[in-house]
Amino acid sequence: MVQRVAVIGAGPSGLTSVKVCLDEGLEPTCFESSHDIGGLWRFKEKPEPGRANIYESVVINTSKEMMSFSDFPPPAELPNHMHHSEVLLYLRLYVKAFKLQRHIHFQTTVLHVRQTPDYAVTGQWEVETQTGENQRETHIFDAVMVCTGHFTQPHTPLKDFPGMESFEGKCFHSWDYRSAEGMQGKRVVVIGIGNSGGDIAVDISRVAEKVYLSTRSGAWVVSRVGQGGFPCDLFGTSRMDLMISKLFPSWMNRMLEKKLNEAFDHTLYGLKPKHGFFCTDSTCK
Repeated sequence: MVQRVAVIGAGPSGLTSVKVCLDEGLEPTCFESSHDIGGLWRFKEKPEPGRANIYESVVINTSKEMMSFSDFPPPAELPNHMHHSEVLLYLRLYVKAFKLQRHIHFQTTVLHVRQTPDYAVTGQWEVETQTGENQRETHIFDAVMVCTGHFTQPHTPLKDFPGMESFEGKCFHSWDYRSAEGMQGKRVVVIGIGNSGGDIAVDISRVAEKVYLSTRSGAWVVSRVGQGGFPCDLFGTSRMDLMISKLFPSWMNRMLEKKLNEAFDHTLYGLKPKHGFFCTDSTCK
């Protein structure tokens, strides 16, 4: 008997999960609460509660060479670092190539996932879904794959900033950001130097009177483009590089930090963090 698998979400993880299930002779059913595939990479004109969101100018930090699916490389004409619309195009091509859409149920929300009463014997799961207003169904599956992503709920700790109650300007999370529209001539502070913070600060700086980028601990800033114009993330990935990193981590860390400081002196710009390069994510630009 073919085992039935529920896949929750039709973003990149959900789509690849459906594909792998088919490769293994399983019967996948993907439930997607929205009307389309893509998850994070489907740009929404207005933020949708409970979903991850991106802004208009997003370009992926990972090169297409590193992020591509092993069985379906992106078309050669797409750039090394794709705009979000090109990432979504790539996902659409992937779905079409492997005929995945027939396994996806759109506008179907998963309400509950629970073990069946005879789970100890069958190992099966009950998945309750809803389509439309009140159309609920309960399905039985042999396995469930949860592919709903993360960063769906913005965290805005305004209470940690004394005086916010009297601040008359606009305050919002990057989750709400779409473009620099409305920022013309304004003085803006962006809190956080992660990839989103850096992107948004640059985006707004094109129209604002002044932009300040606030960072608590600094960051190692890495260019997307490496030596010779090749994507930066293609360097240091050989077996020998990985072996050297494992055997001599401190030396490798010093060499990388030296290389990054050749692009610009992190200390001079007040960005040098106390942590080493490998301790946390760097900021790609």
